[in-house]
Amino acid sequence: MSPRTTKPHEIVERALEMSTADGCVTIADEESSANLRWAGNALTTNGVTRGRTLTVIATVDGAEGTASGVVSRSAVTAADLEPLVRAAEAAARGAGPAEDAQPLVEGTPTSPDFTDAPAETGSAVFADFAPALGEAFARARAGGRELYGFANHEMTSTYVGTSTGLRLRHDQPNGTLELNAKSPDRTRSAWAGRSTRDFKDVDPAVMDAELAQRLVWAQRRTELPAGRYETLLPPTAVADLLIYQLWSSAARDAAEGRTVFSKPGGGTRVGEKLSSLPLTLRSDPHEPGLESAPFVIAHSSGDDASVFDNGLPITATDWVRDGKLDRLVTTRHSAGLTGLPVAPGAGNLILDGGGERSLEEMVAGTASGLLLTCLWYIREVDPATLLLTGLTRDGVYRVENGEVVGEVNNFRFNESPVDLLSRASEAGRSEKTLPREWGDWFTRASMPALRVPDFNMSSVSKGV
Repeated sequence: MSPRTTKPHEIVERALEMSTADGCVTIADEESSANLRWAGNALTTNGVTRGRTLTVIATVDGAEGTASGVVSRSAVTAADLEPLVRAAEAAARGAGPAEDAQPLVEGTPTSPDFTDAPAETGSAVFADFAPALGEAFARARAGGRELYGFANHEMTSTYVGTSTGLRLRHDQPNGTLELNAKSPDRTRSAWAGRSTRDFKDVDPAVMDAELAQRLVWAQRRTELPAGRYETLLPPTAVADLLIYQLWSSAARDAAEGRTVFSKPGGGTRVGEKLSSLPLTLRSDPHEPGLESAPFVIAHSSGDDASVFDNGLPITATDWVRDGKLDRLVTTRHSAGLTGLPVAPGAGNLILDGGGERSLEEMVAGTASGLLLTCLWYIREVDPATLLLTGLTRDGVYRVENGEVVGEVNNFRFNESPVDLLSRASEAGRSEKTLPREWGDWFTRASMPALRVPDFNMSSVSKGV
C-alpha cells in the first residue's frame, strides 16, 4: 500500500486492525483550504493547502477500571501507523482509570459514503466571488476608501472507525469572509463579516455599501463617558457572547457549584427562567445553512466532551427554551453523575427570540442609544456569574430619534451574557452571522440583534 495513495478509510481500517488494545477509536481528518487576502483595494496573497491528521484512542480494561490513551499526528502515511497505534496503547497502559470511561458506542449505522474519497476545496470556490470582490475594490477606490480583509474556505472530511463496528464520515465546509474599510487617513474604520458554506451567498458589493455608510457616520465624532446606555447589540456581538455561554455550560461544572448555572445550595439551574422574552437558544446539526456533524467527534476528553462518546448521535437540542434553561452540555458520564439527559455539544448555535424587526428597523425605533459593530478581546472575569469583559471595535454609533447621528469613542464593557438575557427588552429577526472574536473556532451561528436598556460600558477605550 503506497503511503501517498492510502485513502482515509483504508488508514482507519489498518489502524483498527493493528490495535491490540481492548478498544480502539480511530479518527482521520482530511483537510483542505483555500484563501484570498487583500489590502488597499488589491489582492496580496492566495493559496491552497492540504493536510491529514490521524487520532488513535486506545482503551485498556484493568482491575480498577478502563484507561484511555490518545495520540494525534499530522501528515500520517501508512508507514506511520504502527508507531502511532503502539504509542496510544502505551499511553493507555501507563494511565490510571479514566474517570469518563464508558463502553464504546455501538449500533450507529455505517455512513454510506465512508469509503468515498474525501471532499476537497480549492481556488474554484472563489470563481464568482473573486470578480465581485474586484468590482468592490473599484467602487471603494472611486469612493475614497480602502478595503482590507481575507476570505478563507476549508473542507474537512472526518472518518471515524471503532473496534465496536462504527464507520462514520462527515464532510464539513467552513467559509469566512472579513472585510474592513478604512478612510485614507486611517482615522475611520468599519468591519463586516460573513459565514458561508460555499461563497455563493456572500456579496462583497452589499458589504462594501454597508461599510461605506458607516464611514460616513464616522465623519462626525463625539466623546461619551463610561456608563450604562441603551445599546443595540448586532447579531455578531450576540453570537460572541452566547457562544462563550455555551462553552461555559458543562453540566458537571454546574452541579459541582463552579459556574453561573450552579444552583445555590446544590444542583443546577435547569428549569429556571433566564429571560422574560420568549428566547430559545438551540443547536441542530441539520439546521439549513448551518449543518454540522450529526455525531460526536471527540479528539480528547474534557468537561464537555469524552473520547468514549465518539459516534454518539447528536440531535436537535434546546439549551434555553422560551426563556427557561432547558439543557446543559453532558457526556454520557456527566449525565450519569448529574441525573440530567445526555446532551452532547453541537457545532452550531441558533437564538430565536420571536422578533421580526431587522437591525435597521430597531435603530429606527430607538429614541436614544448606542449601536455597536462588534466585540473583541473578550475575557472571563468571574465564572460564578459568567462576567465577561472586552472591548468594542470598528465603530460605536450614537442613535438619536431613530437615526444614527455619528460615531462615539470605544469602550470596555463588563457584562454577563446570562444577565443580559434577563435584561434584554427586544430581540430582532434571527440571521446567519459570523462571530468576530470566536470566528477562528466557531462560525456556524444565527442570532438576532438584542436591545439592552442598560449595557455596562465600564470605561472608555482608546482603541479602534
